[in-house]
Formats: sequence, structure tokens, C-alpha cells
Amino acid sequence: MRILSYGGFIDYQIQLANALCSKHTIILVIPEKQLPNSHSGTIDKRVNICLLVEGKSLYHYSNFFVLKKFIKILRNFEPDVIHMQLGGEIIDLALLPVFKNYPLVSTFHDVKLHIGEGSSICEFIRFWERKYSDQIIVHGKRLKEQMIEEYHLSENKVHSIPIGEHEVAPFKRYIKPDLQEDGNLVLFFGRIWRYKGLEYLIMAEPIITKQIPDAKIIIAGAGENFQKYENMIVNRHNFIIHNYNIPYDEGAELFQRCSLVVLPYIDASQSGVIPTAYGFKKPVVVTSVGSIPEIVDDGITGYIVPPKDANALAEAIIKLLKDEKLRRQMGENAYIKLKTDLSWDNIAEKTIKVYKEAIRGKKCK
Repeated sequence: MRILSYGGFIDYQIQLANALCSKHTIILVIPEKQLPNSHSGTIDKRVNICLLVEGKSLYHYSNFFVLKKFIKILRNFEPDVIHMQLGGEIIDLALLPVFKNYPLVSTFHDVKLHIGEGSSICEFIRFWERKYSDQIIVHGKRLKEQMIEEYHLSENKVHSIPIGEHEVAPFKRYIKPDLQEDGNLVLFFGRIWRYKGLEYLIMAEPIITKQIPDAKIIIAGAGENFQKYENMIVNRHNFIIHNYNIPYDEGAELFQRCSLVVLPYIDASQSGVIPTAYGFKKPVVVTSVGSIPEIVDDGITGYIVPPKDANALAEAIIKLLKDEKLRRQMGENAYIKLKTDLSWDNIAEKTIKVYKEAIRGKKCK
């Protein structure tokens, strides 16, 4: 099968392409003028790469001239299927009429945009992307139900495929075999935005440190103005804050040093942080939002607590910090789940089935 993959979420595209290229011919059309350094060396040599942009980002309005280049690539490659990732950018509107001539599969990593994100323009573009897509992939059964109900789509058009070993490989390139856990460190990792529920972890800190005085909370990531979170913190000495975009090498060290990873989200679809934690054999404490509970086995790979509940969050964290044997067993369970249910081979197999559905449906039209 000849597969053309296009769009954002470059790290996800690369990992999926690596899993597909052993049996299929695949080209990644990446909307960048150069491949980010963080991804150099992570791409299988059998994956073809095409960088579209020579100047500004593809998503800048002045770059519609790249359509000519894209169409040339498309005609030369003649894919059996196009797989579009993410979506919601202005340039996509111009590309969709081109894509409609081919079987089109789109992955919506978020069914609806998160709290504080998005715009009417973005929603308008996503509407047309849903309409033009022959098949749609989302990362969970609950998200599939939401996509069908929210947008009145056919059940046969929407497929649930887990997020997979998302971003595990780029982090694990920098693993240090001799680096061990460093005390009772609790890690919050990733983009900082309202829907991430960081405030509830901050509220949980006094409860945690009352029982475990040497516990520390690491906040690692960037996003909205961090000052409001600083103002919420009661015991500043119990926090280690890295308020910037964390490179893979630093991230790998944080995952190795921490005892567990916490995702106190109040709104979510899925999260690549969970597979990354699993890759480092770390248990997670998550909230029951979106399809996150579908990749966390409560009491086995971590704990699931209600959103916006600082007490429940603290209780789960304390339980794991107090029981090293339990923590390590959960970490081992998490790694097994990553390499079975969430493995890229498993994801690739499911994705190929969706491609075949799109191709078959296109032929019937």
C-alpha cells in the first residue's frame, strides 16, 4: 500500500510511519522547512520525507504557493490513501479539495478543542475536514461516541485506536542506565494550560507533604502565564519548577528520577504523557476525563481519581509514595501494557484496517 501522511503532530507521524514502512511504502509530507533536531535519527530509512516549506511555516497565510509543490508530490507518488493528522489550519481548506480525489483518513487527536483553545475559524475548518474525510480515527471508545453524537456521523466512519507509544522513543534515546529514582518526586509534565488542572495538584501538595514531608512536586513545561500558579503555591520549597519547553534529554532525566507521574486534567481527549511514563516504568495518577481511563488500568498501572478533587488526588499520590513495592510493580505492569496494548505494531495493524475501509468506500462511490 502507498500511504501519504500529512499534517501536524510530527512526532506521532514519524512513529506510526516507522511501524508501517516494513510492509508499506510511505511518504511523510511535513509542513516545515527543516526537520526538528529532536527528531533527527528517529526516522526509519525506509520512510520517505518531504519538507514543504522553504521560508515561513506552512500555516502562514502567505504560503499558499506551496500548493503547487504539494500537488506535484501527490501526483508523482499516487498514494492509495492519504492520512491527515490533527487539522484545523487555514492551509487545510485549500488542500481538502485536492485530498477528496483520494481515500482520506483523518486522525482527530482531540474531538473538541480544549478549554481556552480554538476559535470559530478553527471550528469551521475542522467541520470541513470531518466532511471530506472518508474515515476518522480518534484515540478512545469514549471519544468515538463523542464524535458520533456531537457531529452526527455514521458509526462506520469513526474508529477508536489508542494513542500508542507516543513520543516514547525520542525520550528513551537519552536514557541513563545508572540514573535511579531521586526521593519522593512527583512529576507533572507537558504543556501548561487551563484544562491540565495543575491548580488541583498545587492544592493537593499540603495534604501530601503533611504525611510525606520530603515529597517534592516537579512542574515541567510551558504554556499560559505561570504567575497565577505561582500565586497558588503555599510551600514554594516543596516545588521544583521548570517553566519552559522541556527538551527530550532533560525530559528523560525527569522521568527517570521521578517516582510517579500525575495528570490532574479537568478536560482531555488523550495524553502522550501516559505512554511516556509507561516507557520509563512509572505508574500514573490520572483523572477520569476523556478516554484517559481507557489506557490506565486502575490499581494496576496507576490510579484513576475524579477530576477537580485535590483530596482524592493527594490520597492516590500518598498511597504510591508510601509503598515502593506497589509503585514498582505498577511501573512494570505499565511497561507491559505499553509493549502490548499500546505497541506501535498493534496501532499500525489497526490503522491499516481503517485505510482499507477508506479505499473500499471510495471505490464504491
